[in-house]
Amino acid sequence: MKMKKFSDISKENILDGDKIRLDDILNEEILIIGFRIKDSRYSKNSNGKYLTLQIEYKDKKNVVFTGSDVLIDQLEKYGNEIPFLATIRKINRYYSLT
Repeated sequence: MKMKKFSDISKENILDGDKIRLDDILNEEILIIGFRIKDSRYSKNSNGKYLTLQIEYKDKKNVVFTGSDVLIDQLEKYGNEIPFLATIRKINRYYSLT
């Protein structure tokens, strides 16, 4: 009997890398290589979700956590285009990919 591998049956999207703050990468070009959106226990934003963003920055793999509604909406809309280069900018009171 051929045994299944966990990696063949798992639907979990593992995002690894060193944790980095969103403010540390503002206005810097990054390579977005993965993301995951989940329900938040701390509903500070309007949709009650949070975003885990996996990036490459300065030749290192990192993960960023945020509850930004705009970034969540943008990744839901354009996430199927990953990987892509982007810059996160703070515009007034919100963050946006440019």
